Amino acid sequence: MVRPNVQAPALTRASEHFLYCRMTSHAPAVKPAPDADATATDRVYAAIYRAVLEHRLAPGEWLRETELATEFDVSRTVVRQALQRLAQDQVIELRHNRGARVPLPSLEDAAHVFEARRIVECEVARRLGGGLSPSQLEALSTIAQAEIAADQRGDRAEAIRLSGEFHQALTRMHGNPVFDRLLNGLLPTTSLLMARFKVDGGQVCVAHRHVDLISALTQGSTQAAAEMRKHLAELERSLVNAPVRSRRLRDAFSAYREPSSSESPAT
Repeated sequence: MVRPNVQAPALTRASEHFLYCRMTSHAPAVKPAPDADATATDRVYAAIYRAVLEHRLAPGEWLRETELATEFDVSRTVVRQALQRLAQDQVIELRHNRGARVPLPSLEDAAHVFEARRIVECEVARRLGGGLSPSQLEALSTIAQAEIAADQRGDRAEAIRLSGEFHQALTRMHGNPVFDRLLNGLLPTTSLLMARFKVDGGQVCVAHRHVDLISALTQGSTQAAAEMRKHLAELERSLVNAPVRSRRLRDAFSAYREPSSSESPAT
């Protein structure tokens, strides 16, 4: 199992799973009385974050406080607190006198995002190449195989989540918390770019490429860095101008209201 990151990310969380792992990893020995508003805010934050990451909210889509309060059965104050946190983490935008919306990244943004990802992730792969333990390779393989299985059964949201988890796992194995925070900040924008510009609107990564990357990681630093560069270049080349797809807000949070049987309430 991949060890959860114990460093609090300064930018964003990779998925709802990482959010709750991080929260529970910092649980004090004696728990104070729960803050109902804080708990509700965390719940709304995590659900909106995941909806953005999994392409259930389209780039540029507006998030109305009243609708969100109804969907989550919370007060508008709780929704506002969650939206402010999401804006601080650059997951959404707060527009003056207009409200909150999912960012609408451009192809120019894509060039900047992938340049940054190459700097971080190729270096991570270079340093890990040839040096991962059998248990670490097994952990990566478990994620990659789960991603392939999700892709094959048509569970696009789960495949997207696992794709991000794979890249997060690699960066955590490297052990530099700054790299971890940088990647946390780049993954949501990558997901939005894929939702807006990828030809088929498919998942962020092609699942079998992660299997290829694991193989390269066993061969040495040069091979691992080259495979990561190839992987990221393939993702960037898949982006083309395409119309933005949108859906009703209620549809975007259907997974939140009706969690799949494969997920436990604590994840």
